[in-house]
Order: sequence, then structure tokens, then C-alpha cells
Amino acid sequence: MPFEFGWENAEEIGIQLQERFPDTDPLSVRFTDMHKMITELPGFTGDPAKSNEGILEAIQMAWLEEYNDAK
Repeated sequence: MPFEFGWENAEEIGIQLQERFPDTDPLSVRFTDMHKMITELPGFTGDPAKSNEGILEAIQMAWLEEYNDAK
């Protein structure tokens, strides 16, 4: 069974996004596009309607940290 995570797991989502989209600068991704990317991650179990700007900003910052660490 794959690891499951939801909106409250910003760090895990950031890691997953970095692994899946290693050449994508997180600051260049619109929140609407990032929302779709997140909800399509394997193991993501969050309710798509339960996200908000604050959650997406936290995820974007977690992803940015992973992106910068990888460079």
C-alpha cells in the first residue's frame, strides 16, 4: 500500500513535487496548476475542495526549499 498523505503534509507534498517535477521552479507554477499537480500525486488522499491559498503557499515554500536544495 503506498504512503498516504493529505493537505496537512506540506513537507511531504513538497518532496513529492520536487521528485516528480525536478526542473520546475515552484515560483513559476500558478496555484490552480499546482493544485492539480498535488491532487494527482500517488498517495494523495486529501479532499480537493479542502485546500486554500494558505495551504498552497505553505506547499509552494516546502517545494521551493526542496528545489533549492537540489540545485
